[in-house]
Amino acid sequence: MKKRQVISTVLATAMVASLGMTASAATDVAANELAYTGDLEIMHYSTSEESEGNGGSDGFRTVLAAWDEAHPDINLVQNVLANAEYKTQIATLAAADDLPDVFLLQGMNTKDWAKQGLIYDLTDTIKASPYYADYNEGYFTPFTDGDSIYGYPALTGGTCTVVIYDKAMWAEAGYDTFPSTWEDVEKASEYFNEQGITTVAFGNGGKWQANSCFLSTLGNRYTGPDWFLSMINKGGAAFTDEAFVKALAETQRLFTETSIFNEDYNVVTNEDAREYFISGDAAAFIGGNWDESYIAATLGGTEEEEGTDVEKFNNMGFAVLPQPADATEAPTSQNIGLGYAIAINAKVAEDPDKLAAAIDLAQEITGPAFASYVAEKYALGGLTKVADVDLSSFDPITQAFYNWSYVDTETCEIYDSYITNAVWDVLNTDLQTMMNGEMSPEDVAANAQAAYEANY
Repeated sequence: MKKRQVISTVLATAMVASLGMTASAATDVAANELAYTGDLEIMHYSTSEESEGNGGSDGFRTVLAAWDEAHPDINLVQNVLANAEYKTQIATLAAADDLPDVFLLQGMNTKDWAKQGLIYDLTDTIKASPYYADYNEGYFTPFTDGDSIYGYPALTGGTCTVVIYDKAMWAEAGYDTFPSTWEDVEKASEYFNEQGITTVAFGNGGKWQANSCFLSTLGNRYTGPDWFLSMINKGGAAFTDEAFVKALAETQRLFTETSIFNEDYNVVTNEDAREYFISGDAAAFIGGNWDESYIAATLGGTEEEEGTDVEKFNNMGFAVLPQPADATEAPTSQNIGLGYAIAINAKVAEDPDKLAAAIDLAQEITGPAFASYVAEKYALGGLTKVADVDLSSFDPITQAFYNWSYVDTETCEIYDSYITNAVWDVLNTDLQTMMNGEMSPEDVAANAQAAYEANY
């Protein structure tokens, strides 16, 4: 029997009800023959406590255990920390050039650690993976530097920008589905305003919501994906580029010159704003996948359960942001991403057998075994696509949101998953001022560009 060292820090998280569980594919990890027989350390934050309320962490732990069992001659050493402690500890280890063999890499650290030679270049390895044809290639973006890729995107991805709407309320306003253009939303707002109802609820009280849950999708409609990729790679794009300034101008117009949104959008949080939708005071709401989960859990259930609204739950619909009249790019895009990737310490390459084991581990805990597990148990998706997911054990709303998230829409990047907080702190503050009508889009862009040049 092999010895295992597991260091765990308790993470208290809210438990959520388990969704319809089916037979797991997690035991189907590829049992590839590996020559390595020593210790292999992996550091991550999927504690047992977190896995009780997090499908991605549950899948990660489950497939990690299956890989461990499939390779009895390798001593898998797990260093498991709570999320906040993990971020601090991994940064400390990187500064000391003492990273674990395998670990979770944040996108914002990729370029610096790659330039310092701390992480192994996985470009050729990833492209040679037996699962490569099924990878969601857009998820690699945060973990690239130039043409090189430094990690297998891990855990599960969810949108930051989904329009959740009440189908019955919009049908009463004369719309079979949520409008695909802002022009039609403005027309619908005339009807809803007469009824004393907010057309679309939104909360930017935390200042980050306008960036994550609105601008990073609306911006893509003007710039297209290459612009932000150039921003990430310092390829010449700038916040002051005309296309991005147009996105800022449209954001300001929608919030200051129309009656679409609740008047207190810059004061309330997204948690407050979603309550407007839950209570029926708003016909739609813009937020993230976490908001969808909360709304569905609040409204769903049975008629006998206090606080539920089964009829409203069954009327939940999902849509992308409407397309602005002067935008020409990606009309069905929504922002989605994976914030962490499995990376390998560059020093591991000194032992080819150990490197092969580390690569095999990274491939399996982000591959089809993981993808099938989280799709079948939680209706979530990750790096590897799953064909013909059996969603029959889930309610129709969960099925609809899975298809909206991973099948029916095209994806774009979440701005603040990249670059540096020093830039976003400036932009987010200025966005809030701009959305109050107290700052021009041009000045917002200029300030953001200055912060970008000074800090990135």
